[in-house]
Amino acid sequence: MDSTPSPPPSSSSAFELVSRALGRYIPQGGASPADAPRERAPRERVLDDPAAGGQEQILGALNLDRDLVITRCNLDAPVFAGLEARAGRPFVDLLPPGDVPTVTRRLRQVVESGEAHVARIQRLRRADGSELVVSLSILPAASPEEDLTVSVIAMARRLHLYAAETAIGTSLDIGETAQSLAESLLAWGDVAAVDLDFAVWTGEGVTGKTQGRIHLRRAALVPDRVWPEGYLTPGDDLPGDASRLLAQAVLRDDSPQTIVIPDRQAVERVFGNPRVVRALVPSGRSAGVACIPLVLDGVPPVVLGVAEVWRRADYPFRDSELFDLQELVARTAHHVDLARQHQREHTQVLALQRRLLPRTGGDTIDIASIYQPATPDSAGVGGDWVNSFPLPDGRTALVVGDVVGHGLGAAATMGQLSMEARALLSAGLAPDQVLEHLDETVTLLDDAESGLAAGYSALGSTCCIALYDPVGHHVTLSSAGHLPPILVSPDGYAGPLSIRPHPGLGAEFALREPFDVYTIGVPPGSVFALYTDGLVEDPALSIDEGIDRLAEIVSRVHPWDALQQTARDVVSALAPAPQRDDVTLLLARMIGYRKGDTATWRLPARSDAPARAREQVAERLRQWDTRDDTREKATLLVSELVTNAVRFATGPITVRLIRAGHGLLCEVGDTGNGRPRLRRGDLLDNGGRGLGVVHRLTTRWGVRWTDTGKVVWAEIAK
Repeated sequence: MDSTPSPPPSSSSAFELVSRALGRYIPQGGASPADAPRERAPRERVLDDPAAGGQEQILGALNLDRDLVITRCNLDAPVFAGLEARAGRPFVDLLPPGDVPTVTRRLRQVVESGEAHVARIQRLRRADGSELVVSLSILPAASPEEDLTVSVIAMARRLHLYAAETAIGTSLDIGETAQSLAESLLAWGDVAAVDLDFAVWTGEGVTGKTQGRIHLRRAALVPDRVWPEGYLTPGDDLPGDASRLLAQAVLRDDSPQTIVIPDRQAVERVFGNPRVVRALVPSGRSAGVACIPLVLDGVPPVVLGVAEVWRRADYPFRDSELFDLQELVARTAHHVDLARQHQREHTQVLALQRRLLPRTGGDTIDIASIYQPATPDSAGVGGDWVNSFPLPDGRTALVVGDVVGHGLGAAATMGQLSMEARALLSAGLAPDQVLEHLDETVTLLDDAESGLAAGYSALGSTCCIALYDPVGHHVTLSSAGHLPPILVSPDGYAGPLSIRPHPGLGAEFALREPFDVYTIGVPPGSVFALYTDGLVEDPALSIDEGIDRLAEIVSRVHPWDALQQTARDVVSALAPAPQRDDVTLLLARMIGYRKGDTATWRLPARSDAPARAREQVAERLRQWDTRDDTREKATLLVSELVTNAVRFATGPITVRLIRAGHGLLCEVGDTGNGRPRLRRGDLLDNGGRGLGVVHRLTTRWGVRWTDTGKVVWAEIAK
């Protein structure tokens, strides 16, 4: 089973790691920069020098303004010779043309967000056209007169590998991880690509034996430029011939190996298909390629994909460079696998939560819901859920909850609580009774120590349950530590409901108190909002201010507005992506039954009650122009239910008839607390056949409990 991936390091910690690594390359004995070796021949790359491992490391810095123009510069060390960096010159003039869009985008992101972009491998262009490989970090400037500080480290081979690995390990998104690897590989060539096994790309499990299943997808490609028609770009699948040949090459002799195809002619001979060549070769000119397998150590080794580095054919790969390429890819393959595991868990949790989302509303209620998961690069999808479903007696249940923590364990707990709540509500229990059962369940699921060690805990989970009665036009709700629902009245007034705080589920540290029950009138046209904390939490605001913001935005909902689009607009306004926590919202517009579609009678518990009920029901069904057979079934059904109520209960009897789109709903309420049970009767029995008649006349029937007794309901198809 996949292990839970560890979260990526923050930008600040990544910068500290690079800085500490840099310290290992500062000459001992107080050597000054003047003692550093002079720059090599103009066209020779830094990484090509066998002695590069002993080169001193020089750290330079540039300050930029908001227009990305250099304001100050400290690149005077010999290793930076040839870089025309001076005040007043645009920083992008130091970049190869193909890298300008990507680096400019990163610079702008740091200016706008104030978050550092740390330790990326980058090439800088010298005046003579040659290039210098550096580790480049973009930091918010410490002094107010500048907007950015760009630190530049001219790297020796070992620090190059270290900085590349550090950059690749900062994301748990598989696409970003592949992109970081490709950017690091670009130091050895002109074009770099990463092609992943389709099972890796989708987060599925991978094995050491391909068993003939070869399917590679391009996950990353650098630099960012316009490519020739037919050339593979991220998201494209490699042609089957190319996938098989690449896989066979790297798996020959059952051991993944790097292969080098030196020029275009050799590429054409290997693949033999012009369409495949156009898909793989990044230009019409001659070029060579090194294919390095992404391998997980094991017996047998597991190949996750192939990294490709392309060069001009007149600049062949040296053995030392191939060794460096293999080392970098080998040291970063586990980052790709961690991202795969995270992607797999993210997909599984998301599928579970999507499964729990409400499908549709009904004749009496309009429902819209939004589930916006945390970004893939966050700590993981959480345990938020929202659900709504019709109850058999014509009411609608609205449920929202939040399990503490993230990941598959939190999602599994969330699914269990959600399904248990649905089963208990369908069985006729009231919201407070359901929360009492969930409270007991949570204490059995895990304890605080084991749950938090796994990244989640059932203890302290929150939940709010609301039942909408479309006949009485009211909502009955109970809450276990959840944020208060928001009610928008038909006249547009909106605000959170006043609910007394209650501890979350399984909160053994608190005194056990019964869950409060609230009944709130919701006239037709009212909008009811349930949500989780990801929608209203903002570091700059208190939680109460966040709730007030939500109420203010929801108050603008017009009765004619499409509810699903309204829900999207609310989430976009309050929680624009990306976000670090799940965002969940359910909006319900109350419609209810029209007054003419329901009828209610109160009868004394006397022997003539069944006859009176039959007479009144038959008359109302004639007014509704109901079919004769339906009228006969409903009359007999009500007669049997009222007879049972007279025999086994006391107090007044309430009969309610509801004309719904799918049929007739008949309800008989009494003050008894016994549960009617259907039993197999004998042919000679004189009694006990009433529920048998009810069972045969209806499509479904059941019982729900009230404060004063119970209601037996039954549905007859029209």
